[in-house]
Amino acid sequence: MIHHISISASNPLHVAEVLAELLDGCAAPFPPHPGSYMALALDEHGTLIEVYPAGTELLPGTDTEQATFSTNAFAYSFGAVHAAISVPVSQEKIQEVAQREGWRSLHCSRDGLFEVIELWIENTMMIELLPPSIACQYLEFVQPENLKQMLSAVAVPA
Repeated sequence: MIHHISISASNPLHVAEVLAELLDGCAAPFPPHPGSYMALALDEHGTLIEVYPAGTELLPGTDTEQATFSTNAFAYSFGAVHAAISVPVSQEKIQEVAQREGWRSLHCSRDGLFEVIELWIENTMMIELLPPSIACQYLEFVQPENLKQMLSAVAVPA
């Protein structure tokens, strides 16, 4: 189970506040990295999204030192990282928030297997949102027996 993820944004406080609205939670500062914030779902899983300033990089520590933060002015705007997140709000609420923020939002079918709502945070990073009306499709798709069946039909290149 993934309990939290981190992303970067041009306006970390605003993005954390918008994500907190979609999680039906709250936003708060993230003290380990000044200028960073968290969107907390305040659920039983401890779900939260850390939002760092754009250009933030996590670097490995040395020896027994934990990871550290750095800033890279040349960091890419787009990346491959995304997450599928169940949210307690409706599809209509997601669309309303996206429109208000000027962020791309699109209701999509993933090859007919399940549906998601793509939300493009600041129009540079995609997260897939699963409101209650479509979350059940995804949860059914990822049941172990269904995944095993799908994987058995996929040929692995030699």
